[in-house]
Amino acid sequence: MILLDEGLKSYQEVLARQEELFNKNIALKLKGEPTTNYLILCEHPPVYTLGKSGKRENILVSDEDMNAEFYHVQRGGDVTFHGPGQMVAYPILDLDSLGIGVNQYIQQLEETIIQSLKEYGVTGERIEGAAGIWIKGKPAPGLPAAWAQDKKICAIGARVSRMVTMHGLAINISTDLSYFTKIMACGL
Repeated sequence: MILLDEGLKSYQEVLARQEELFNKNIALKLKGEPTTNYLILCEHPPVYTLGKSGKRENILVSDEDMNAEFYHVQRGGDVTFHGPGQMVAYPILDLDSLGIGVNQYIQQLEETIIQSLKEYGVTGERIEGAAGIWIKGKPAPGLPAAWAQDKKICAIGARVSRMVTMHGLAINISTDLSYFTKIMACGL
């Protein structure tokens, strides 16, 4: 696997890089040639993304009031936010070369996050019917009381074509959570 640490970079630039590597791997597969697996790590300036099955009504403000860029993208999931203080990982993987299917891939992403969070004393959990990783507890000061029970610490949204992945996950580390008040994150 080749690790690409992009640092703080615009969503559009990193999306273009993902698409380049994704399309390259698909072309190699179609020719019967070996592919290369990549992992892009980065942070983004404030940006909202809406997945292909997402609903615009889950963005609770007008485009002018977002104070962030906005992209409608070809990944699973609904609306989410990316910004400084969030670790974003985009695996560009050939699942066939790893011998796993799409469901196993998502489960392994989730399990990797759960085990990584344990290293920092944070208990991450899956919630039935809701992708990503969640923590239980009290809301941070200034956040709605409705967030008291379950808080999403990691969003996951992927695109898979010909068993090649793109898009990925975002882990909130020291993210400005006020951006999440402008959306119904993941449609929840």
